[in-house]
Amino acid sequence: MAKATKKQALGRGLSALLNDPKNDINTVSDKNADQLVGNVIELDLNCISVNPHQPRTNFDQTAIEELASSIKELGIIQPITVRKLKFNSYELVSGERRFRASKFAGLSSIPAYVRIANDQESLEMALVENIQRQDLDPIEIAQSYQRLIEEVNLTQEEMSKRVGKKRSTISNYLRLLNLDPLVQMGIRDGFISMGHGKAIINFEDPQQQIDLYNTIVSKKLSVRETEREVQKIKAGPNAKPAKADTPQEIKDLSKAFESQLNSKVKITYASGKGKIEIGFTSEEELNQIKKSILGE
Repeated sequence: MAKATKKQALGRGLSALLNDPKNDINTVSDKNADQLVGNVIELDLNCISVNPHQPRTNFDQTAIEELASSIKELGIIQPITVRKLKFNSYELVSGERRFRASKFAGLSSIPAYVRIANDQESLEMALVENIQRQDLDPIEIAQSYQRLIEEVNLTQEEMSKRVGKKRSTISNYLRLLNLDPLVQMGIRDGFISMGHGKAIINFEDPQQQIDLYNTIVSKKLSVRETEREVQKIKAGPNAKPAKADTPQEIKDLSKAFESQLNSKVKITYASGKGKIEIGFTSEEELNQIKKSILGE
Protein backbone atom coordinates (compact mmCIF):
# COMPACT_ATOMS: atom_id res chain seq x y z
CA MET A 1 0.00 0.00 0.00
CA ALA A 2 2.85 2.37 0.93
CA LYS A 3 4.45 1.59 -2.43
CA ALA A 4 1.31 2.65 -4.35
CA THR A 5 1.08 5.91 -2.34
CA LYS A 6 4.70 6.68 -3.14
CA LYS A 7 4.08 6.15 -6.87
CA GLN A 8 1.10 8.53 -6.80
CA ALA A 9 3.14 11.15 -4.94
CA LEU A 10 5.86 10.87 -7.56
CA GLY A 11 3.25 11.45 -10.25
CA ARG A 12 2.02 14.61 -8.52
CA GLY A 13 5.59 15.82 -8.15
CA LEU A 14 6.26 15.43 -11.85
CA SER A 15 2.99 17.15 -12.68
CA ALA A 16 4.07 20.11 -10.57
CA LEU A 17 7.45 20.12 -12.26
CA LEU A 18 5.89 20.23 -15.72
CA ASN A 19 3.59 23.07 -14.67
CA ASP A 20 6.54 25.25 -13.70
CA PRO A 21 7.27 27.54 -16.72
CA LYS A 22 10.64 28.53 -15.25
CA ASN A 23 11.89 24.95 -15.46
CA ASP A 24 10.13 23.82 -18.64
CA ILE A 25 11.48 20.54 -20.08
CA ASN A 26 11.76 20.43 -23.87
CA THR A 27 14.78 18.22 -24.60
CA VAL A 28 16.36 15.17 -23.02
CA SER A 29 19.31 17.32 -21.94
CA ASP A 30 17.17 19.76 -19.91
CA LYS A 31 17.29 19.74 -16.13
CA ASN A 32 15.02 17.09 -14.55
CA ALA A 33 14.33 15.44 -17.94
CA ASP A 34 15.58 12.15 -16.47
CA GLN A 35 12.75 12.31 -13.90
CA LEU A 36 10.19 12.64 -16.66
CA VAL A 37 11.08 9.81 -19.04
CA GLY A 38 9.60 6.46 -18.02
CA ASN A 39 7.23 7.83 -15.35
CA VAL A 40 3.45 8.16 -15.38
CA ILE A 41 1.83 11.51 -14.56
CA GLU A 42 -1.72 12.85 -14.54
CA LEU A 43 -2.28 15.26 -17.43
CA ASP A 44 -5.20 17.61 -17.96
CA LEU A 45 -7.19 16.31 -20.95
CA ASN A 46 -7.52 19.87 -22.26
CA CYS A 47 -3.72 20.08 -22.59
CA ILE A 48 -3.61 17.12 -24.98
CA SER A 49 -4.19 17.37 -28.74
CA VAL A 50 -4.86 14.50 -31.13
CA ASN A 51 -1.88 13.22 -33.08
CA PRO A 52 -2.21 14.34 -36.76
CA HIS A 53 -0.11 11.28 -37.69
CA GLN A 54 -2.67 8.89 -36.16
CA PRO A 55 -2.97 5.96 -38.64
CA ARG A 56 -6.36 4.92 -37.30
CA THR A 57 -9.18 6.84 -38.95
CA ASN A 58 -12.27 4.85 -37.89
CA PHE A 59 -13.42 4.87 -34.28
CA ASP A 60 -16.50 2.85 -33.35
CA GLN A 61 -18.59 5.19 -31.18
CA THR A 62 -20.36 2.28 -29.48
CA ALA A 63 -16.98 0.80 -28.51
CA ILE A 64 -15.86 4.21 -27.22
CA GLU A 65 -18.98 4.44 -25.03
CA GLU A 66 -18.46 0.90 -23.72
CA LEU A 67 -14.85 1.75 -22.85
CA ALA A 68 -16.03 4.97 -21.17
CA SER A 69 -18.39 2.92 -19.00
CA SER A 70 -15.51 0.62 -18.04
CA ILE A 71 -13.30 3.61 -17.23
CA LYS A 72 -15.98 5.01 -14.91
CA GLU A 73 -15.99 1.71 -13.04
CA LEU A 74 -12.32 0.72 -13.06
CA GLY A 75 -10.38 3.80 -14.12
CA ILE A 76 -7.64 3.89 -16.77
CA ILE A 77 -5.81 0.55 -16.66
CA GLN A 78 -3.16 1.41 -19.27
CA PRO A 79 -1.78 4.99 -19.50
CA ILE A 80 -1.73 6.79 -22.83
CA THR A 81 1.55 8.00 -24.38
CA VAL A 82 2.09 11.65 -25.32
CA ARG A 83 4.94 13.78 -26.49
CA LYS A 84 5.66 17.24 -25.13
CA LEU A 85 5.17 20.06 -27.64
CA LYS A 86 5.70 23.20 -25.53
CA PHE A 87 4.85 24.39 -22.06
CA ASN A 88 1.70 22.63 -20.82
CA SER A 89 0.97 21.30 -24.30
CA TYR A 90 1.09 17.64 -25.37
CA GLU A 91 0.26 15.53 -28.40
CA LEU A 92 -1.02 11.95 -28.44
CA VAL A 93 1.37 9.26 -29.63
CA SER A 94 -0.84 6.30 -28.75
CA GLY A 95 -4.04 5.62 -26.84
CA GLU A 96 -6.57 7.74 -28.72
CA ARG A 97 -9.45 5.37 -27.88
CA ARG A 98 -8.66 5.73 -24.16
CA PHE A 99 -8.32 9.50 -24.62
CA ARG A 100 -11.71 9.79 -26.38
CA ALA A 101 -13.41 7.45 -23.90
CA SER A 102 -12.02 9.40 -20.93
CA LYS A 103 -13.46 12.62 -22.34
CA PHE A 104 -16.79 10.87 -22.95
CA ALA A 105 -16.72 9.60 -19.36
CA GLY A 106 -16.37 13.19 -18.13
CA LEU A 107 -12.84 12.86 -16.70
CA SER A 108 -10.70 15.98 -16.41
CA SER A 109 -7.30 14.22 -16.45
CA ILE A 110 -5.68 11.00 -17.63
CA PRO A 111 -2.51 9.07 -16.66
CA ALA A 112 0.15 9.39 -19.35
CA TYR A 113 3.71 8.51 -20.24
CA VAL A 114 5.42 11.67 -21.49
CA ARG A 115 7.94 11.31 -24.29
CA ILE A 116 10.29 13.90 -25.74
CA ALA A 117 10.47 13.12 -29.44
CA ASN A 118 10.71 14.91 -32.76
CA ASP A 119 7.97 14.68 -35.38
CA GLN A 120 9.49 11.72 -37.21
CA GLU A 121 10.04 9.75 -33.99
CA SER A 122 6.48 10.54 -32.94
CA LEU A 123 5.10 9.34 -36.28
CA GLU A 124 7.15 6.14 -36.13
CA MET A 125 6.08 5.43 -32.54
CA ALA A 126 2.42 5.99 -33.44
CA LEU A 127 2.57 3.83 -36.54
CA VAL A 128 4.46 0.93 -34.96
CA GLU A 129 2.26 0.99 -31.85
CA ASN A 130 -0.91 0.99 -33.94
CA ILE A 131 0.27 -1.84 -36.20
CA GLN A 132 0.55 -4.03 -33.09
CA ARG A 133 -3.09 -3.41 -32.17
CA GLN A 134 -5.62 -6.19 -32.68
CA ASP A 135 -8.52 -3.94 -33.72
CA LEU A 136 -7.00 -2.34 -36.82
CA ASP A 137 -8.50 -3.52 -40.09
CA PRO A 138 -6.14 -4.84 -42.82
CA ILE A 139 -6.34 -1.63 -44.87
CA GLU A 140 -5.39 0.53 -41.87
CA ILE A 141 -2.42 -1.75 -41.23
CA ALA A 142 -1.41 -1.56 -44.89
CA GLN A 143 -1.63 2.25 -44.81
CA SER A 144 0.52 2.31 -41.67
CA TYR A 145 3.19 0.20 -43.39
CA GLN A 146 3.03 2.50 -46.42
CA ARG A 147 3.50 5.57 -44.26
CA LEU A 148 6.50 3.99 -42.54
CA ILE A 149 8.02 3.55 -46.01
CA GLU A 150 7.15 7.00 -47.34
CA GLU A 151 7.39 9.23 -44.27
CA VAL A 152 9.88 7.47 -41.99
CA ASN A 153 11.96 6.02 -44.87
CA LEU A 154 11.97 2.49 -43.47
CA THR A 155 12.65 -0.43 -45.78
CA GLN A 156 10.51 -3.58 -45.57
CA GLU A 157 13.45 -5.31 -43.90
CA GLU A 158 13.70 -2.58 -41.25
CA MET A 159 9.93 -2.67 -40.71
CA SER A 160 10.10 -6.43 -40.28
CA LYS A 161 12.51 -5.95 -37.36
CA ARG A 162 10.58 -3.04 -35.81
CA VAL A 163 7.14 -4.67 -35.81
CA GLY A 164 8.18 -8.33 -35.51
CA LYS A 165 6.47 -9.42 -38.74
CA LYS A 166 7.85 -11.41 -41.68
CA ARG A 167 8.66 -9.44 -44.83
CA SER A 168 6.19 -11.60 -46.76
CA THR A 169 3.43 -10.60 -44.31
CA ILE A 170 4.25 -6.92 -44.78
CA SER A 171 4.27 -7.34 -48.57
CA ASN A 172 0.86 -9.02 -48.50
CA TYR A 173 -0.61 -6.08 -46.59
CA LEU A 174 0.99 -3.51 -48.90
CA ARG A 175 -0.43 -5.27 -51.98
CA LEU A 176 -3.95 -4.57 -50.67
CA LEU A 177 -3.37 -0.88 -51.45
CA ASN A 178 -3.41 -1.80 -55.16
CA LEU A 179 -7.08 -2.77 -54.81
CA ASP A 180 -9.78 -0.44 -56.09
CA PRO A 181 -11.02 1.92 -53.32
CA LEU A 182 -14.45 0.25 -53.41
CA VAL A 183 -12.85 -3.14 -52.70
CA GLN A 184 -10.67 -1.63 -49.96
CA MET A 185 -13.81 -0.22 -48.34
CA GLY A 186 -15.38 -3.68 -48.53
CA ILE A 187 -12.46 -5.06 -46.51
CA ARG A 188 -12.65 -2.21 -43.99
CA ASP A 189 -16.40 -2.70 -43.53
CA GLY A 190 -16.02 -6.46 -43.14
CA PHE A 191 -17.93 -7.50 -46.27
CA ILE A 192 -14.89 -9.48 -47.45
CA SER A 193 -11.71 -10.68 -45.74
CA MET A 194 -8.06 -9.98 -46.39
CA GLY A 195 -7.91 -13.45 -48.00
CA HIS A 196 -10.56 -12.39 -50.50
CA GLY A 197 -8.57 -9.22 -51.18
CA LYS A 198 -5.39 -11.23 -51.87
CA ALA A 199 -7.34 -13.24 -54.46
CA ILE A 200 -8.88 -10.17 -56.10
CA ILE A 201 -5.47 -8.50 -56.44
CA ASN A 202 -4.65 -11.04 -59.15
CA PHE A 203 -6.49 -8.66 -61.46
CA GLU A 204 -4.89 -5.30 -62.22
CA ASP A 205 -7.98 -3.91 -63.96
CA PRO A 206 -10.12 -2.02 -61.38
CA GLN A 207 -13.36 -3.01 -63.10
CA GLN A 208 -12.45 -6.70 -62.95
CA GLN A 209 -11.69 -6.25 -59.26
CA ILE A 210 -15.07 -4.61 -58.65
CA ASP A 211 -16.92 -7.27 -60.67
CA LEU A 212 -15.29 -10.07 -58.69
CA TYR A 213 -15.95 -8.23 -55.42
CA ASN A 214 -19.65 -7.97 -56.29
CA THR A 215 -19.71 -11.69 -57.16
CA ILE A 216 -18.10 -12.59 -53.81
CA VAL A 217 -20.59 -10.51 -51.84
CA SER A 218 -23.70 -11.59 -53.79
CA LYS A 219 -22.83 -15.30 -53.81
CA LYS A 220 -21.17 -15.26 -50.36
CA LEU A 221 -18.09 -17.00 -51.76
CA SER A 222 -15.44 -18.36 -49.40
CA VAL A 223 -11.77 -17.52 -49.98
CA ARG A 224 -11.22 -20.95 -51.60
CA GLU A 225 -14.23 -20.49 -53.87
CA THR A 226 -12.95 -17.01 -54.78
CA GLU A 227 -9.54 -18.45 -55.70
CA ARG A 228 -11.24 -20.99 -57.98
CA GLU A 229 -13.31 -18.17 -59.51
CA VAL A 230 -10.09 -16.27 -60.23
CA GLN A 231 -8.61 -19.33 -61.98
CA LYS A 232 -11.82 -19.78 -63.97
CA ILE A 233 -11.84 -16.15 -65.13
CA LYS A 234 -8.14 -16.21 -66.04
CA ALA A 235 -8.55 -19.48 -67.98
CA GLY A 236 -11.35 -18.01 -70.10
CA PRO A 237 -14.76 -19.37 -71.15
CA ASN A 238 -13.38 -22.07 -73.48
CA ALA A 239 -10.95 -23.59 -70.99
CA LYS A 240 -11.29 -27.31 -70.30
CA PRO A 241 -11.88 -28.31 -66.69
CA ALA A 242 -8.62 -29.08 -64.93
CA LYS A 243 -7.94 -32.76 -64.51
CA ALA A 244 -7.73 -33.81 -60.91
CA ASP A 245 -4.48 -35.50 -59.95
CA THR A 246 -4.83 -39.20 -59.15
CA PRO A 247 -3.89 -39.81 -55.51
CA GLN A 248 -0.64 -41.73 -55.05
CA GLU A 249 -2.38 -44.55 -53.18
CA ILE A 250 -4.64 -45.14 -56.22
CA LYS A 251 -1.59 -45.24 -58.51
CA ASP A 252 0.06 -47.77 -56.19
CA LEU A 253 -3.12 -49.86 -56.16
CA SER A 254 -3.19 -49.93 -59.98
CA LYS A 255 0.36 -51.25 -60.05
CA ALA A 256 -0.49 -53.91 -57.45
CA PHE A 257 -3.48 -55.09 -59.51
CA GLU A 258 -1.36 -55.19 -62.68
CA SER A 259 1.27 -57.26 -60.91
CA GLN A 260 -1.33 -59.66 -59.52
CA LEU A 261 -3.36 -60.03 -62.76
CA ASN A 262 -0.48 -59.68 -65.21
CA SER A 263 -2.64 -57.25 -67.22
CA LYS A 264 -3.04 -53.53 -67.77
CA VAL A 265 -5.28 -52.02 -65.06
CA LYS A 266 -6.74 -48.48 -65.13
CA ILE A 267 -8.46 -46.97 -62.10
CA THR A 268 -10.58 -43.86 -62.61
CA TYR A 269 -11.06 -42.12 -59.26
CA ALA A 270 -12.69 -38.88 -58.07
CA SER A 271 -14.19 -37.87 -54.72
CA GLY A 272 -14.21 -41.42 -53.39
CA LYS A 273 -15.93 -42.85 -56.50
CA GLY A 274 -14.71 -44.39 -59.75
CA LYS A 275 -14.22 -47.58 -61.71
CA ILE A 276 -11.57 -50.22 -62.43
CA GLU A 277 -10.81 -51.26 -66.04
CA ILE A 278 -8.85 -54.45 -66.71
CA GLY A 279 -7.46 -54.86 -70.21
CA PHE A 280 -6.86 -58.12 -72.09
CA THR A 281 -5.87 -58.93 -75.69
CA SER A 282 -6.96 -62.54 -76.00
CA GLU A 283 -9.33 -65.13 -74.59
CA GLU A 284 -6.36 -66.78 -72.91
CA GLU A 285 -5.57 -63.56 -71.00
CA LEU A 286 -9.23 -63.26 -70.01
CA ASN A 287 -9.19 -66.79 -68.59
CA GLN A 288 -6.01 -65.99 -66.65
CA ILE A 289 -7.66 -62.87 -65.16
CA LYS A 290 -10.75 -64.90 -64.29
CA LYS A 291 -8.64 -67.51 -62.56
CA SER A 292 -6.69 -64.84 -60.61
CA ILE A 293 -9.87 -63.14 -59.38
CA LEU A 294 -12.26 -66.08 -58.91
CA GLY A 295 -9.70 -68.80 -58.26
CA GLU A 296 -11.23 -71.07 -60.95
